[in-house]
Amino acid sequence: MPSTHSPDQFVAWFRSVAPYINAFRGRTFVIAFGGEVVADGKFVELTHDFNLLASLGVRLVLVHGARPQIEQHLARNQLDDSYHNGIRLTDSDSMRCVKEAVGRVRLEIEALLSMGLANSPMANADIRVAGGNFITAQPFGVINGVDLMHTGCVRKVDVDAIHQRLAYNEVVLLSPVGYSPTGEAFNLTLEDVATTTAIALDADKLMFLMDTDGVQNAQGELLQELTVAQCQAVLDANYPLPDDVSWFLPCAMRACEAGVARTHLISRHTDGSVLQELFSDEGIGSMVVESTLNILRDATIEDVGGILQLLRPLEEQGILVRRSRELLEREIDRFILLEHDHRVIGCAALYPFPDEAAAELACLAVDAQYRTHGYGEQILKHITSVAQKQGFKKLFVLTTRTAHWFLERGFVASDVSTLPAQKQSLYNFQRKSKVFVKAI
Repeated sequence: MPSTHSPDQFVAWFRSVAPYINAFRGRTFVIAFGGEVVADGKFVELTHDFNLLASLGVRLVLVHGARPQIEQHLARNQLDDSYHNGIRLTDSDSMRCVKEAVGRVRLEIEALLSMGLANSPMANADIRVAGGNFITAQPFGVINGVDLMHTGCVRKVDVDAIHQRLAYNEVVLLSPVGYSPTGEAFNLTLEDVATTTAIALDADKLMFLMDTDGVQNAQGELLQELTVAQCQAVLDANYPLPDDVSWFLPCAMRACEAGVARTHLISRHTDGSVLQELFSDEGIGSMVVESTLNILRDATIEDVGGILQLLRPLEEQGILVRRSRELLEREIDRFILLEHDHRVIGCAALYPFPDEAAAELACLAVDAQYRTHGYGEQILKHITSVAQKQGFKKLFVLTTRTAHWFLERGFVASDVSTLPAQKQSLYNFQRKSKVFVKAI
C-alpha cells in the first residue's frame, strides 16, 4: 500500500483494489495455515487480514494445523514421533497428545479472532467463529503391513452445515481432526482437510501459507502462475523441493482439477501476504490454475470502454493516434483482445487491404503492468496467424516510438511509397510515422 502522505498514490491504490473487492464479495475462500503461525506469534497480524476479508463479504473457512504443537506434546510425554511412508503413525497415547495440542491451538486461534481492541485493526470487529463435527474421517488402516491406527483421512465434508454457518456471516474454523460414525477421532493432515473441504464447497480460492515464498524453478526463480501441467513438470523435474512445496503443490493441482478456480501458495513470513496476493495484479506467491489465464478473442461492442482505457495512456504520450469512442465502435470488429484472468490487458487491430494482399497492424497495446511478460509478442503472433488465414501476404505497421521492437521481430524498414494506395492517401506527414513491413 502506498504511503498515506501521498494522497494521489493512495487514491490510485484504493481505486485499483475496487475490482477485487467487488469480485470477492460473497465468494468462498479456504485458507490453510500450519501451527507454526500460532507458535511464532504471527497469528495476531493474520487475524487483522481475516477481519478485513470478512468485513468485505468474503466467506471464510480457516483450516489450522498443529504439527509443532503435537511434536512438543509427544516430546513432553516421552513418546516417539513415528512415521511410515511419510505418514505420522498415531497410537492411542499419541492420539491423546494430538487432541491436547489441537485443542490448545484452536482455543488460542478463537481467542485471537475474538479481539476487539480499540485503536487496532480489530476495533469493532464482530467475527463469530463456528466449529463442529464438519469432517467425517476414516482410518488409513494397514499400509505395507503397518497399522497406522488413529491416523486417518477425510471421508466426507458436511457441506450443508458449513454453508449454513457461512450464510450467517460466521467464519468456519476446521481443525486437523475428524470423527467417525463409530465415535472415534482420527489425526488428519492440514492439507487433506483444506483440499477436500475446498473441493466439496466448490470454493473460489484455496490458499496455503507456507515457509517459502511459493514454487520456484531449478534456478530459484519464483513461478508466479502455473497451470496444472506446469506443476506436474516441476514435480517431474527432479530438482530438490522444500517440504512444504512437496506437500502443498500436489494438493493445489488436485483442487484445481476438481473445480477450485484458483489455488495460492504464499509465504507465512511476509506480513500481509494474504492481502498482497489477493489485492494486487501480480500477487506475492504462486498461483495455480487448471489451464492458462490468458485468452485471445475477438472484441465486441461491450469491450469499447476497456480498449479506450488501454489506449488512452499511449495516446496521451503520442505513441498512438487518438481514436474516439465512436470510431472504435464502428471498427470494433477489427480488434482482438488479450484477457488475463478476465481483465483486458492487451489489444491490436487488423485493417485489410485486399487489393494489395496486405494488412495493417494497428493499435498494438499492452497494459503497462504486463509489458515484461511477452504478451505483445503473443498478440503479434496471433494477429499474424489471422492475417495469413485471410490470405494476406504481408503485414505493415506505422510507428513513431517502437521501431526497434518491430525490427527485432522480423519487420523491415520501408518507405511510404510501398504502402497500399489508399493508406498512402491517409498518411500524416506531420506525424512522420516510420513504415515497417513483414512478409507472412
